Amino acid sequence: MSKEYNVAILGATGAVGRRMIDQLAKSTIPVKSVKLLASSRSAGTHLKFRDQDLVVKETTPDSFDGVDLVLSSAGGSVSKKFLPEAVKRGAVCVDNSAFRMDEDVPLVVPEVNPEALKNHHGIIANPNCSTIQMVMALEPVRRKFGLKQIIVSTYQAASGAGQAAIDELKKESQAYLDGKNMQEDAHILPTKGDKKHYPLAFNLLPQIDVLEDSGYSHEEWKMIHETKKIMLNDMNSKDIKVTATCVRVPVPIAHGESVYFTVEDESATAQDIMDVIADFPGDVLQDDIKNQIYPQPINAEGSRDTFVGRIRPDYENPGAFNMWVVSDNLLKGAAWNTVENAEYLVKMGLI
Repeated sequence: MSKEYNVAILGATGAVGRRMIDQLAKSTIPVKSVKLLASSRSAGTHLKFRDQDLVVKETTPDSFDGVDLVLSSAGGSVSKKFLPEAVKRGAVCVDNSAFRMDEDVPLVVPEVNPEALKNHHGIIANPNCSTIQMVMALEPVRRKFGLKQIIVSTYQAASGAGQAAIDELKKESQAYLDGKNMQEDAHILPTKGDKKHYPLAFNLLPQIDVLEDSGYSHEEWKMIHETKKIMLNDMNSKDIKVTATCVRVPVPIAHGESVYFTVEDESATAQDIMDVIADFPGDVLQDDIKNQIYPQPINAEGSRDTFVGRIRPDYENPGAFNMWVVSDNLLKGAAWNTVENAEYLVKMGLI
């Protein structure tokens, strides 16, 4: 009889946490029990796991007694406080926020670098949502043709900043349509951690996370260094050059990315690139320009897949290509990638 696992979901009532519950229910993980954890403010909330009605409990260190697996999307400070406690009690944790750049914590997209899971010391980090979909699109290219450089511009949905940001976008949109001042409803974006807030509705915000002294936003920094850590196991590697511009757009769910990349094998054609992407698990090629078929956020919402299209060469630079990548940032970018990492941990006997 296969082992069954006691699972805790930390941050269960958030936009990602609720999707983790759903993805866990649909996963191949043999679940013995599920414990839903959140802050004292959310304790008492009732949520469903399969046919069970579960009550969300306030998180304490003792919450992790007897837990084998923790799926976490509770924010950096909460994860740093509680996940080491979970590890002390024998749990393996997959986290969405706090440990991505820790040297001894694997940063894993299961289709891309599953072997990194073997190096865990109790915690596995889920990459940033925008990084996940980009490396999903580019990893089959890197394996076949090599990668020299990546230049990415993101078009990131409001949901990347949580359910409150989606709600704020809707309120601002209605205010705009009613001829009212949207600024009155702007309390979250571009980021809670900065001094000023701007409306997203009918607008674009070229800032995601805080702006650093380098001129880059922290989101841009994460995309650069996470990509290198995932693909090259070295966040500071010079073997692939990466730069990013990250923009928040008035879309509720699913990020888009314009990715310009240069391969080592200059004999590669656009059709070659399409072929390797179409064959890669988790990628869906949507590239039929004659029929105007290409990835769109509105169609990606609710899917675990990464959608890739508009693949075309840069005729001015041999070995350089453009592509357009779209994925549901709350699923493959967060909840599903977390649960999928846990599936791999179970399959590989690492829990």
